[in-house]
Amino acid sequence: MNENARIAVVGATGLVGREVLSALFDQGIASERVSALASERSEALELEYGEDTLEVEKTTPEAFRGVGVALLATPASASRSLAQVAQAAGAWVVDVSPAFRADGNVPLVLPSFNPEVLGAAFKGRIISLPSAVSTALVSVLAPLHKSFGVVRAQVTAMMGVSSAGVGGVSELEKQTAGLLSGREPEPQTFPHRVGFNLVPQVGAFLANSPWTEEEAGWTLEAARLFGARGDTPVIAGTAVQVPTFHGHGLSLHVQLKAAVPVEQARAALKASSALKVLDAPAEKVYPMPMLVTADPTVHVGRLRTFPQAPEWLTLFAAVDNAGRGAALNLVEAGLKLLQRPA
Repeated sequence: MNENARIAVVGATGLVGREVLSALFDQGIASERVSALASERSEALELEYGEDTLEVEKTTPEAFRGVGVALLATPASASRSLAQVAQAAGAWVVDVSPAFRADGNVPLVLPSFNPEVLGAAFKGRIISLPSAVSTALVSVLAPLHKSFGVVRAQVTAMMGVSSAGVGGVSELEKQTAGLLSGREPEPQTFPHRVGFNLVPQVGAFLANSPWTEEEAGWTLEAARLFGARGDTPVIAGTAVQVPTFHGHGLSLHVQLKAAVPVEQARAALKASSALKVLDAPAEKVYPMPMLVTADPTVHVGRLRTFPQAPEWLTLFAAVDNAGRGAALNLVEAGLKLLQRPA
């Protein structure tokens, strides 16, 4: 594959799509190589790309002609069809939606964890990426699992409204303004008012199940990612929609195979290039969503253990859901695929 081939960003006008364009520019990709694709209602809009602008094109089968890799920042319903169209046109496809995460015929790749898959043989030309929460979970658990062994992890994920895209951000803005003016808003994007509230539901509940699709996804994605290496940790928890705009916070309780001093756990985490350890609570230094914006690493801190259960490690992590949790994974995987033979 020609490493100078064209790159199509599908869903370019959305929150993640704009982050993808920014990440491509930061990688030095010339504007002539980038196509910004979106729905018909966004056609002919102009998006900033460094000092240049990109005119948005309607996403049609013809738009994928000559494209080396298509980066899909689209809802699952759109990704399912668009991935097939782009693949038929000869492009590699990287999808950040849940559309293919459970499909055993489509590799699930986290570039910082299992990049070797991007160079291996697999069926078709489609790659799926894990969710932002799974990205953070695996990034934190991987060095602990490698050094000490992880039995299970329990997580409470506090998810910013940008997890629902531009619509989620807009809804929180409107609800906050309305509530400060004494008006009770009607929820649209979320099941209940998220302004000045916590909603213990992110996404739809699975049929005949107490788990949401988001929560079940963490278990599935971790099993697929760790499974290829054996000895998969069990992951379960609760997703909570919180009234912040960007970034996710994760409260994690990790059961190791044996008791490990905090200092050793901290050293293992510091050794990972995917992480930034912020762990000086006496100095008020710890991960927060406001610190992680535009940072390519997952932040981790507040490490502690309990004398009554020394094999359990408690910590807090934060991830930029639109950046590291989506756009950067898309770009890293896409550029790696362009190095493969046609």
